[in-house]
Amino acid sequence: MPPFEQAKGRSSGPEYALLEYLERLERHREGRIAVHVHLSRLQQQNRREHHVRIAGSTFENIVSQYEGQLFKLRNHDLVFVSRGASAKQIDEAVIKLRYLFSEDPLVQLAVEDNDESGFCTWYRLDRDYYEFLAVARRLHQLSDTRLPTDFTKEVTQMKDALDPKGLAKLEELLTGADVSNLVRNQPICSFGKDGIPTPIFHEVFVSITDLENTLMPRVNVQSSPWLFRYLTQILDRRMLANLARDSEIKDRTFSINLNVSTLLSPEFLKFDQNVSSNIRGRLVIELQKVDIFSDMGAYMFAREYVRERGYRICLDGMTHLTLPFIDREKLGLDLVKLAWSPEMGNSDKPSMIEGLRKLVQDFGAMRVILQYCDSERAVEVGRQLGITMFQGRFVDKVLYEVTRPATANVARRYQ
Repeated sequence: MPPFEQAKGRSSGPEYALLEYLERLERHREGRIAVHVHLSRLQQQNRREHHVRIAGSTFENIVSQYEGQLFKLRNHDLVFVSRGASAKQIDEAVIKLRYLFSEDPLVQLAVEDNDESGFCTWYRLDRDYYEFLAVARRLHQLSDTRLPTDFTKEVTQMKDALDPKGLAKLEELLTGADVSNLVRNQPICSFGKDGIPTPIFHEVFVSITDLENTLMPRVNVQSSPWLFRYLTQILDRRMLANLARDSEIKDRTFSINLNVSTLLSPEFLKFDQNVSSNIRGRLVIELQKVDIFSDMGAYMFAREYVRERGYRICLDGMTHLTLPFIDREKLGLDLVKLAWSPEMGNSDKPSMIEGLRKLVQDFGAMRVILQYCDSERAVEVGRQLGITMFQGRFVDKVLYEVTRPATANVARRYQ
């Protein structure tokens, strides 16, 4: 007997309704998409009753047009399950929610880390049904304790925090491992006058979400910033080993995100010895601002070495608030990544917009990449500022659409 059946007669509420609904869908999963919006993780002042009510209304049009159902959970989370609505239509509603809560640290962190799992989680039921079902059962179990304060806290922390013991286990699992099945890439594109994006190069990275799901599904590996930073150093070594074997890198320009300490390591020296000068000239090394400024001496030494060898350096993680404090020439940077924020297009702040436009001109139009572009608005504002390179989910979607012959005319909207 399914767990929710055992609870009949004493269970009620949206968590039970969600679980019952999913159980009925077991044989009807094809074509259904679900999104779990974690409003419970927002700061308390951002999840009051009127916030939740407005948030829920963003899905009303999709609910009325397509087969689907919206569940408003007691911890303020929203779960929307639909059949017929496209991922793009649902994502437009999620983007509106992101804008609605754009001042919340959770949303800002998710944007900076290029990671949506903190704010929302997506499921394709034909593939992720049992994973989603397990989450629904856990939600129901927690809600049935009748402890609302503990409920929100426990749902927020459904995964265990990474501790030194877990990190040691991860390091052991990753030692000598082939991470090629965890490697993903995302294009950095320019937009032509015809509105069609053209890839300039690709960022190659290890998917942290897939790493968790594959090796430690019950652990949040990013829960401790310092332990996670050590983990990235381990991943750097595995990525370098993977790239050295990847024959495709000989045919394209790409970037990888590394730590300064990795550039000074024996693993990088070995990697450098095994790649041709042609590849070095097409490899962009992305460094995080925290990593650079935590030890300027180490950075300056590493910078001189890699630039002499022909690599290019990109500073990652900048915002419109921190960019004015960067001197690109003194830091010896070839490129800078600027995170998109709706505030950048705020017409009420013309002086800030003009200041950003001047900064882009000073840096060089071909040296600034606007990243985390999740909407058409991001690209529009970026082009107004003089930026020529863009990266993000919206760019991925347009590139995907225009490479499909049947829908090539979709680019007209982005001119």
